[in-house]
Amino acid sequence: MPLVDHSGLPTFRRLLAEGQDILREDYAQHQDIRELHIGLLNMMPDAALMATERQFFRLVGMSNQIAQFHMHVFTLDSLPRGEAAQAHIAQYYEKFADLRQKGLDALIITGVNPIHAKLEDEPFWSGLMEVVEWAQENVTSTLCSCLASHAIVQHLYGIRRRPLGYKRWGVYKHALTMPEHPLVSNINTHFDVPHSRFNQIDREQLEAKGLRVLAESHKAGVHLAVSPDLFRFVFFQGHPEYDGISLMKEFRREVSAWYVGRRPDYPPFPQNYFRPQVKAILNEYRLRLEVAREQGTDIPEFPESSLIPLLPNTWRDTAKSMVSNWIGKVYQLTNNERHLPFMDGIDPNNPLGLR
Repeated sequence: MPLVDHSGLPTFRRLLAEGQDILREDYAQHQDIRELHIGLLNMMPDAALMATERQFFRLVGMSNQIAQFHMHVFTLDSLPRGEAAQAHIAQYYEKFADLRQKGLDALIITGVNPIHAKLEDEPFWSGLMEVVEWAQENVTSTLCSCLASHAIVQHLYGIRRRPLGYKRWGVYKHALTMPEHPLVSNINTHFDVPHSRFNQIDREQLEAKGLRVLAESHKAGVHLAVSPDLFRFVFFQGHPEYDGISLMKEFRREVSAWYVGRRPDYPPFPQNYFRPQVKAILNEYRLRLEVAREQGTDIPEFPESSLIPLLPNTWRDTAKSMVSNWIGKVYQLTNNERHLPFMDGIDPNNPLGLR
């Protein structure tokens, strides 16, 4: 069902150009279709700010439930921003204070780049936990991505992530571990998910606190887990929202960091992502980089246009189905009044009736 362009956010125009169904607000107001109001707390750095909007908007907009989706994007004032990002936020983003007054049916919280060893020392910590504590009482379900998952399970359950000592980076095979859960209904029992992180939370840590693991990988660990009530908080440790080119862009940034001396070693390829033809192109590019670096010239142009047609996306359909299942359950359980989390008769501690 369609997203509703109620704010003029450029992301809507970009998605419309890609062929996604976007409704003008004046048109949407004349349709007798239920609205769902979904918050997106976007904590990603400036370079990824708008790409992250598009990634999560796509997944929500592709879900097949009968509703109009009003996306309410906001961020935290404590996150450092450049001038262009500040202008974008000032023009298109909403204030959390306003959203907590009006209410949300569901909430998505993105990852964020950490700068400290302990998450509680991060500048975003107090603002993020203010949002989480409000959502815990007032939102039907909150979907947390990657580092947001690490921070929130630490705050709510005292679970601390463990450093891997290296970057878990690539596309990994996963399997369902609780296929009867409605969030993974009618999806493939084995599927791919990208990961990109230096830290990990393990199944044993989650299960010791009563959380349930729905999908994991032998190589990459847990991807999908839910809070003990089985729905109020949904945790992604991977990045199913990634575009097919997202890991390539991360690799390009790492290569650039090596070229200017911010990284001591040349980055390895993301695992299980680049095809042999892509690796051959990138190996040839590395040779040109090494010559240019030795000569002290500008970095050669990255061969992005040659690579994009060769990059598969083997996770989008599963991600779309999973988010569609999540939206469908929110639709079934949430109150028609957006400031109330549940319909009458729903137990907030067992909203799915599965415990």
